[in-house]
Amino acid sequence: MLRKTVFILVLLPFCLQAQQVRKISKEVMEDKIAGAWLGQLIGNFYGLPFENKFVENPGPDENWPYGYTKNLDRLELTGGAFSDDDTDFEYIYLMQMEKYGCEPTYAQLREAWMYHVRDRVWLANRAALGLMHHGFTPPFTGMRSNNPHWYQIDAQLINEIWAYTAPGMVTYAAQKSEWAARITSDDWAVDPTVHYGAMYANAFFEKDIEKLVLNALQQLPADSRYAQTVREMVDLYKKYPNDWKRARQIMAEKYYVNENAMTKTIWNANLNGACGILSFLYGKGDFQLTMDLGCAMGFDADNQTATIGGLLGVMYGASALPENLLYPIKNWAKPFNDKYINVTRHDMPDATISDIIDRTVKQAENVILKNRGKKSTSRGKEYYYINTKAIFNAPLEFYVGPAPVMHAGQAFEYVFYTNSNQNYEWKLVGGALPEGVNFDKGKISGTPKKAGKFNIKLSLGDGKKVVKKSFELLVRSQNIASQADTIYANVNTLNTQVLDSTWYTFGKPMYAQTVDVINDGIVSGEGSVFYSLAAKANIPKVDYFGYGWKETKEIGMIAFHLGCMEEFGGWWSSFNIQYQDEKGKWVPVPSFKSYPRLPETDIVFFQPHFVEFVFEFDPVKTKAIRIIGDTKVQQHWHKYTKNVSAFTSITELSVYEK
Repeated sequence: MLRKTVFILVLLPFCLQAQQVRKISKEVMEDKIAGAWLGQLIGNFYGLPFENKFVENPGPDENWPYGYTKNLDRLELTGGAFSDDDTDFEYIYLMQMEKYGCEPTYAQLREAWMYHVRDRVWLANRAALGLMHHGFTPPFTGMRSNNPHWYQIDAQLINEIWAYTAPGMVTYAAQKSEWAARITSDDWAVDPTVHYGAMYANAFFEKDIEKLVLNALQQLPADSRYAQTVREMVDLYKKYPNDWKRARQIMAEKYYVNENAMTKTIWNANLNGACGILSFLYGKGDFQLTMDLGCAMGFDADNQTATIGGLLGVMYGASALPENLLYPIKNWAKPFNDKYINVTRHDMPDATISDIIDRTVKQAENVILKNRGKKSTSRGKEYYYINTKAIFNAPLEFYVGPAPVMHAGQAFEYVFYTNSNQNYEWKLVGGALPEGVNFDKGKISGTPKKAGKFNIKLSLGDGKKVVKKSFELLVRSQNIASQADTIYANVNTLNTQVLDSTWYTFGKPMYAQTVDVINDGIVSGEGSVFYSLAAKANIPKVDYFGYGWKETKEIGMIAFHLGCMEEFGGWWSSFNIQYQDEKGKWVPVPSFKSYPRLPETDIVFFQPHFVEFVFEFDPVKTKAIRIIGDTKVQQHWHKYTKNVSAFTSITELSVYEK
């Protein structure tokens, strides 16, 4: 038998060494992938009633097991499992793998987001969706300069599928998970997704929980914030092996109570990732106990229980999951009645759970074979031989984000973003750069000599494939906003009492106290965003922002830079530009053009954070100009927003002479 195994390994493609190959039967792989799906479903339904419920203190353990509680009625009414954001994105991703191949592009995933996701997204996911509708592609949709929710939990709850379709391929799974996480997230908030991805891939062959946790850290920089957090959680577990509440108290004190004010939320990725690790360690492999711990750790609890539930499902297989959790309704003959009912996504088909599992197994096979693995049959059983040293190379494509901001006579540099792990060949293949500007290896820099518009075409190659894309560059004249003698605004000071009574989702230092910040040249960071919150009155109002000068100006362009926005407001439902005529009366400018176009609708899911709109119009001679519009009142589920004034979010308003 040993001789036969060695013979098969020698025949593996590209002369793979035996020590980098792992063998798994199709039967076992199917059971583990089934465990991933079913474990996530259990965790999702188990944790939902406790989402954001336990914050200041952990949940009580005298009530364990918590059980499905109110979700039992919903499961019975649905007649099976129902979709939620812990599993529906992964189902969408599965469909894209089937449509485009096991390594879809950012552009293809963006297309799927914009088509299927029309409701029930929050925080970083919602911000990413708005940026997609604005024209951005990942990873710009997750970058901290564009997505103010970059540090939230979103990425780690929607990307597990990239790892459980890469069994044993730990580095590949970690790299692919990071690539996908950057659709919504950035910096250290990506790391929990990478860590979970590595654990999921390794869990096909490893059942030692502490080894899983620590070995996965090899996929993160040793000094990264989350790597240090995970090591601290392991140390807490060892120091207080029988006192999870003490460990939770210390963790919450450091990563919630004393968290940097700019990133202090109950949805913080590092915080919730730490909750998941503590639940995993203290659960000691007991699925029921781990679910209760995941809920009791608190904060955004349903996401931890879903992710860890899926991880335990991979470790032990679906066949080892508790029957009472798989069959919560007595007359069900199969886990969750073998139904996955879509209640969250547009045009996402219902499916049987068994079919979803089979389709996922097929994609895992595709990933294995694409990465120099092999499938064979021995004594009537199918086996996979997995290249554990596989790496993920991101598909070659142009990424689209904010245009470079260039002013005549001012030095600048701008990098066209690519995957830093790749050595790409960049070329300028069409058009002409502004005088004074150079292009080198994906970066333009220099000091433009004069204002104007310039069209260029770039090519990007990886030695196998070349892609091309056209870009329009705008060089602006001097911004005269800072020279204004007067700032016009209907609300000049933030009403902090109203802010405190809202369901606001950003660190409080983000919010500026006065409107004066709109011409300071700063478009993000502490104190950069002004909210025109005035009173507790949930009705639309007209907001305006503008400038006045003592001397007449000839103005033909302005730029409005949005700030971060809340789920219930911050944007306009109508927009116009006005200037003061010779009599001092506010009148509309001649018809203007917006670059890029304003959102096609005032629905919240189309609203992009931290983007700039440039408006061009026939020049007007005036001493004052402003933007004006009706604020949008967005209905929201949270009670705190029921009687809050409509408002506009702004970071900067720039003005340019002819």
